[in-house]
Amino acid sequence: MQFHKLFSTSLGIGYIGKGGGTVAAVFCCICWYLAWHGTLPPPLLLSVIITVIITGVGVWSSGVVEKIWGKDPSRVVIDEVAGMCIGLLFIPVELKYVITGLVLFRFFDIVKPLFIKKMELLPAGWGIMMDDVLSGVYTNILLAAAVWLKVF
Repeated sequence: MQFHKLFSTSLGIGYIGKGGGTVAAVFCCICWYLAWHGTLPPPLLLSVIITVIITGVGVWSSGVVEKIWGKDPSRVVIDEVAGMCIGLLFIPVELKYVITGLVLFRFFDIVKPLFIKKMELLPAGWGIMMDDVLSGVYTNILLAAAVWLKVF
């Protein structure tokens, strides 16, 4: 049980209360930047594996702690970490893209347009995680388009 609490709160970030999701997303961006900046190209397979593991274990752990803390508990912020990782996959690791990815991801995660809100209707850990996964997908699509079109 302790593992699930630790993992689902992203090493305790979720316990800070209001703004925990944003802090977890920022923490993810910092880790992503420090891990992959300067490696050209970033190790694609490793970043995909890490993202898949975070997402998969996040579904499991958030489903476990939901039974204790109630439906979609605010302490669970691993969903923001998974979504942020998805948002940054395949994108050059440059500060401008990481910051833009953070802003886009938080926009999608807070406003929940384009079927994102409907993902919350999925059961247990799936409902907790999938709205952020879809937010990450939309973030990634827009970032990839910006990189391809050389918007900035």
